[in-house]
Amino acid sequence: MYQYTEFDRQFVKARASQYRDQLTRWQAGQLAEEEFRPLRLQNGWYVQRYAPMLRVAVPYGELSSTQLRVLARIAREFDQPDAALFDGAQAAQDQLGAIPLKNGRSVHSHLSHGYAHFTTRTNVQYNWIPLDRSADVMDLLASVNMHGIQTSGNCIRNITSDELAGIAVDEIADPRPFAEIMRQWSTLHAEFAFLPRKFKIAISGALEDRVASGWYDVGLQLHENAAGELGFRIKVGGGMGRTPIIGSVVREFLPWHQLINYLEAVVRVYNRWGRRDNAWKARIKILVKAEGQRYIDEVEAEYREIVEKDGAPHTITQAELDRVRASFVPPTLQRGDRGNMDAGIAVSADHTAHGPVARSAASWLESVKARHQHLNAKDHIEFGRWLQQNVAAHQNPELCAVTLSFKRLGQAPGDATTSQLELAASLAEQFSAAEARVTHSQNLLLPWVRLDTLPELWQAARKAGLERPNIGLLTDMISCPGGDFCSLANARSLPLAEAISQRYQDLDELHDLGEIDLHISGCINSCGHHHSGHIGILGVDKDGKEWYQVTLGGSDGSAHSGAAMPGKVVGPSFSAAEVPEVVEAVLDTYRNLRIMSHGKHEAFIGTLRRVGVEPFKVAANSARFAAASATKATASPAEQAA
Repeated sequence: MYQYTEFDRQFVKARASQYRDQLTRWQAGQLAEEEFRPLRLQNGWYVQRYAPMLRVAVPYGELSSTQLRVLARIAREFDQPDAALFDGAQAAQDQLGAIPLKNGRSVHSHLSHGYAHFTTRTNVQYNWIPLDRSADVMDLLASVNMHGIQTSGNCIRNITSDELAGIAVDEIADPRPFAEIMRQWSTLHAEFAFLPRKFKIAISGALEDRVASGWYDVGLQLHENAAGELGFRIKVGGGMGRTPIIGSVVREFLPWHQLINYLEAVVRVYNRWGRRDNAWKARIKILVKAEGQRYIDEVEAEYREIVEKDGAPHTITQAELDRVRASFVPPTLQRGDRGNMDAGIAVSADHTAHGPVARSAASWLESVKARHQHLNAKDHIEFGRWLQQNVAAHQNPELCAVTLSFKRLGQAPGDATTSQLELAASLAEQFSAAEARVTHSQNLLLPWVRLDTLPELWQAARKAGLERPNIGLLTDMISCPGGDFCSLANARSLPLAEAISQRYQDLDELHDLGEIDLHISGCINSCGHHHSGHIGILGVDKDGKEWYQVTLGGSDGSAHSGAAMPGKVVGPSFSAAEVPEVVEAVLDTYRNLRIMSHGKHEAFIGTLRRVGVEPFKVAANSARFAAASATKATASPAEQAA
């Protein structure tokens, strides 16, 4: 992990002190609401549907166990709303009604507090902290080198990277030092503090794109040119929202030391010409799409000005890169008794080094299982599934990376209670050199796990309820907070996620269905990344009621999903009650159409690409009528008459 310097520590503490002064003056009436609003936003404080929301920056997803414990303390001591406020919010959500299920049960909004939420951009959010306690929270965060700087506002936001950065077996170069250099460059950048709209950057150093770089304002991918020199492929103008667009490659190769000079040009041209008259057309993707080559030409001209006339002031020197790289040296781990283990992790034939899940060498896997003959048959199966789904290969052949699943019934995707955060901190300390990483899929990854500790880690994660072997499967879904919390949402996301999760709890069925990306957004802002889901669900408002648009075939650009692209809409929107039936109909169609290859079922996205969306579209729209009939049949006479 990056080690904060004394300057870094003092900077964060000074920012927290500055915010306390701003809050105090606002409370005293010395700052008007319109003056205080941009100040709190630039420190991560929103006001949402019922209460303030804090977004805490987690640069490129890395957290220490000490920071996890402080996040747990914030959840326990500060994420505690006034009882009347909370009860009123729950009553208001109850008025939206429950989602009826085929089995006669139903799901509804179940608000909770005293927890943290992992976001798709590897930040952490809280939904109930009273604003009058916000300065105390900022001081507490600063005590462990954390903050909310630039997690909101029209500025350069938190830099995101690959959860396997620095450890991935397909890595060309560790992207974290470059992410840190970009963080330092972009923080409180005076010229870019008030851009036309928010600006997001993702960086990858591996062969596989695990950061969805095509969907970002700027996507950076490290690679080597024919001469073996390190540089970046640069994409600009990607984004979701109302107009989903995949970023365009504006530079196939940029020498690494010119990264910041070039980014200055990219953002400066956007700041100069990006639209400020229409928030829906203010993102850089609209400018790039409208101007095309003219935008690229102006960026190149601006870049030449920076290099030739300004003297390339942001050139990254080798000394600076070495200084930052020194903070990302792998930890020294105590060597354990490897017993009969093989000398390394091999990747299965169906999952190359860049795949989302890697399996251990067969002989080592058998030796691990042999040590646990006392387990009953069910536990043996679950342990094997956990090794398959939750354990990834590592550059160090004695190590692996393990994902803790934060996807389970009764808990919103990505939510972590106080006790879970503390348990995760303990697991990180015991098994992963006191480090964890927030993942794009709203889980936590332990990056430094010794192979010989896997059985013990599985048992410990199991006791903590974080061992669910569903990483990459249907119930490992991405979801935004939706209409239960967000003031922008058109519809709720979380009850829908719960309804689908309830339907697909059988692990045999989940593993038979295989890897499926299901993403849910409560509105067109696409915080749940529905456009990139194999199955995407978008909440829409129709006549003041909650409806949902379903898309199929989206991709984030990973090896499993293929080139980044938005999913295709299957038809008119569905009611909340219909959506679980639509998902079931789509998956039943997949099972009927998939083929076998080398003894394995074709993946969902593979079948969809091969046969096209039409049979799935027919199945989805057929479920619309089946769901409507079922709902009517179970309704009371008065409801049917209505």
